[in-house]
Amino acid sequence: MTVRFVFRAALLGAIALAVTAVKVTNDRAVQAEPANAQSALVSALREHVKHVFVIYQENHSFDEYFGTYPGADNLASTQARLHGFRQYDPIGKQWVTPFLITDPDIDSPGHSRAALLAKIDGGRNDQYVARQEKDSAKDGYGASDAQALGLLTMAHYDCDTIPFLWKYAHAFTLYDRFFQGMTAPSTPGNIEIIAAQTGQTQWARDQDEAVKPSGKGPGVPVLSSIDPAFGPYPAKPTPPLEIPLRFATVLLTLNGQSDARATKDTRGVQEDLSLMGQSGRAPISWGWYQEGYNYANSLAIEGYSSHRNVVQFFAYMRHNDVFWRNVHSLREILPALRDATLPDRSVVYIKGGSYNHFGWRPANADPFIQKHFLGDDDHPGTDDSDRQIAESFVATFVNAIARSSYWKDSAIIITWDDSGGFYDHAVPPHFERCPDGKPCGDGPRVPFILISPYAKSGAIVHDSGDTGSVVKLIDTLFGLPALASLPDEQPYMPEGPRDANPRLTDLTGAFDLRRLLGQTQPIPASAAEIPDAVVGRFPARMTCAALGIQPATVPAASGAPPRGYLPLPRQYIP
Repeated sequence: MTVRFVFRAALLGAIALAVTAVKVTNDRAVQAEPANAQSALVSALREHVKHVFVIYQENHSFDEYFGTYPGADNLASTQARLHGFRQYDPIGKQWVTPFLITDPDIDSPGHSRAALLAKIDGGRNDQYVARQEKDSAKDGYGASDAQALGLLTMAHYDCDTIPFLWKYAHAFTLYDRFFQGMTAPSTPGNIEIIAAQTGQTQWARDQDEAVKPSGKGPGVPVLSSIDPAFGPYPAKPTPPLEIPLRFATVLLTLNGQSDARATKDTRGVQEDLSLMGQSGRAPISWGWYQEGYNYANSLAIEGYSSHRNVVQFFAYMRHNDVFWRNVHSLREILPALRDATLPDRSVVYIKGGSYNHFGWRPANADPFIQKHFLGDDDHPGTDDSDRQIAESFVATFVNAIARSSYWKDSAIIITWDDSGGFYDHAVPPHFERCPDGKPCGDGPRVPFILISPYAKSGAIVHDSGDTGSVVKLIDTLFGLPALASLPDEQPYMPEGPRDANPRLTDLTGAFDLRRLLGQTQPIPASAAEIPDAVVGRFPARMTCAALGIQPATVPAASGAPPRGYLPLPRQYIP
């Protein structure tokens, strides 16, 4: 068996840092709260926060979206200068630094595991342009288009183009040390957000099911975006399909004693299901709501991405109604919020798709844009999303929660499943080794915003976390056993779920204890609302000036896009 391990020196260093950690709020350092304060915080959270909403978007790095957000670890930082700030463009024979764009319709850089590892370049983060140009040429693009795609990796936005996201960060809490859990594309990220792993447990237990060292094709841990073993599919799936996944997820622990009703295809989680089934724990409602899924007849319609509906990858969840009945059409959550029909406690995942069913169309009247950028999941590239439609998707659901009776006891997470191959300067931490001999994760930084009436207002939290931290927060809020402690996982640790890993934040640092204790007023719902007339208009009637935000000035950055930049290549390759 390939030897996999947590990097010992990094782990010891992280533990030492944890002892002396500081949390930063509003760009002002304060000492970490003592253990008794943390205990009080968790107790108050469990009393006040009953509903977690996870709006899970696609493919953008922190620097791409928040690279000039004031006070954050942004492109103006010293660390940025040391990690890929200046990159060589081999085709254009020029040096490139990050540059601001306003185009909401852009192509999608490469973000396979191999591409991300090459771009990160051992933490130097200096091969984004060169690697992308090389890969694009292999994909069949001509020199000018390959160069344009390479340059695109260094582009970034600000609040004049994506104002809703900046508004949420400004009013609530922004994390600037949050990484994608696996160095890989979208599918592993979606698995991570419910499992805090992509199959390391299954790999350790069933060595013959290991993914190839190339990371391509079926096998565990999952390292590529591959169609699941089970339908529905929006069209005929492309073989080979992923093998059935057989390890625990937070959906299993949320089900509590209802797990006793899961009797089909339970290999790999039999002891986990038995433990929870006999636990006497009342189930906590959860739902996976995805664009393009038709619950009435379990069919996929336009816009549906089966490789992002993580529930259908798992044999025991796809074949037992106690799990599969919780997969819903995206639109079903809106009347549930309006009519207050959710149970007393719930965890809700909200996923967009490559075609929006809200009738939104990009501001750009170009026929090509109008045809090929109708998605709302924020995935860049032709036949997917416009940035402004994507943030309107987010705002639609944030508005619905803010206007509902659930606002008073909610926490809303907005994050992205992977960095999309866009540049980020932060050096990712390292965890287990994968079959290719390289660290499984973490991958590059992604944006992360937490919205709640009990959040720290206007805070930037530097606590280090990754996609597994979402599982860790759910564990903490609802008093669930860590996935890492379950009988089918625990024997293989540290290979497996990271929700007990002390290096990862449980995201409780985003909450204000004073608000939870009633010493300070909760943040009103109005702080999260955006008028419907603004949400439905493209581009939005909202700017940095209107928000009162002054983006940071980035020394030595390009004042304009470099020579050769194009938001889209001239050649259309579906």
